[in-house]
Amino acid sequence: QVQLVESGGGLVQAGGSLRLSCVVSGNIYRINLVGWYRRTPGEQREMVAAITSGGSTNYADSVKGRFTISRDDAKNTVYLQMNSLRPEDTAVYYCHVNLNLNGWQDRYDYWGQGTQVTVSS
Repeated sequence: QVQLVESGGGLVQAGGSLRLSCVVSGNIYRINLVGWYRRTPGEQREMVAAITSGGSTNYADSVKGRFTISRDDAKNTVYLQMNSLRPEDTAVYYCHVNLNLNGWQDRYDYWGQGTQVTVSS
């Protein structure tokens, strides 16, 4: 069974940094698209950053130049380095992975439980 374990959330002052981690465990054949999403009260989920199996990345305009997504396939781990944090970055952050378990065609989607990031003024 596939499990996602997130860590790294917390309380930080504006201008500070946090690094979120998401470890995917299980008999993984291949991790395809990996992304970090966030949600604030009353808002729908927003994509923050994503990275493909080839290493190409995409970021929300609001975080470009401040956040960096990366992946370590040997460890089945994805990271989100968050620098120059602002109060408006406060949200619950979720890890999402699309992966293959037994081959190239059996695709599955998994979500982490979410981790709270709070940025104080």
